[in-house]
Parts: sequence; C-alpha cells; structure tokens
Amino acid sequence: MADSSFDIVSKIDRQEVDNALNQAGREVGTRFDFRGVGAGIAWSGDHGIEIRANSEERAKAVLDVFRDKLVKRGVSLKALDPGEPKASGKEYRLQVGLKEGISQENARKLSKLIRDEGPKGVRAQVQGEELRVSSKKKDDLQAVIALLKGKDLDIALQFVNYR
Repeated sequence: MADSSFDIVSKIDRQEVDNALNQAGREVGTRFDFRGVGAGIAWSGDHGIEIRANSEERAKAVLDVFRDKLVKRGVSLKALDPGEPKASGKEYRLQVGLKEGISQENARKLSKLIRDEGPKGVRAQVQGEELRVSSKKKDDLQAVIALLKGKDLDIALQFVNYR
C-alpha cells in the first residue's frame, strides 16, 4: 500500500489581506477618532504594509483596526510582523511585514516535534519552504495535524495536498 501524505505550508491569502487593508482604510477614513490625525494604511511593496498617523498611539490604533479586519477575513495574525512606530517628519510610520513560507529553522523544529511527539512511523521531510509529512496510516497523519494545531507555534500553518 502506498504512503499517505500531506504538506505543511505557511501561506497567506493575498486577496483577503488586500480586502482587509481596503476595509481598514475605509474605516480609518470615516471614524470620528481618526479625523484630522492624518491616519492611513497602504501597501508598501509586495510583502509589507505601511501605516501612517500623526502620533504613535494613532498608528497603533490603525494597526488594531487592520488586525480586526484580518481576523474577520480568516487570516492568521501570526503572518504579521509589525515593527515599532518611527517618527518621520511630523508623522509616525509603522512598517508591518507579512511572513510567508516556513524557514529552515522552523521546518527543523516542526520535524523534530513530529518525530518526538507524533505517532511512530511518521516521516517529515523539508521541501523548500514547506514540509511533507508521510505515513502508512491516515489516522497517524490526522494525529499529527491535531498535534500541530494544539501547539502554540509562532507561524501560521496550513495543511494541504492531503492524500
């Protein structure tokens, strides 16, 4: 019998992030507490978002609005990598990075976790920015998914190509 397998990836749905960004921008533009503070949120390159406001607190408030919109759209907050607000002239700018892909270090941690705490006979191998988990029994694979969902990891994980 052939092995069953699935892939562990860390990807973000860019369309959902874009929708959340647009919704947050609209809310910031219409909310009373953001009037006259020059608050705004926009893409900054392909893997970043820039938040602008005239105070550090307002910049963090815009980030909170953006986080709320991401949660409502089903995007994990673990994919965000917010920096600290930096003064730039008269306004504060906050750079928020988007983390995608599993680093080699995190892939090693995941495979060690699967080896140590997962069922026997389950193999995990690193393939670029993803991790392939295979076993003879599908029940073992489901146990590995449950194990990883139960752990509080610092990256957003998705399980794809289950076969």
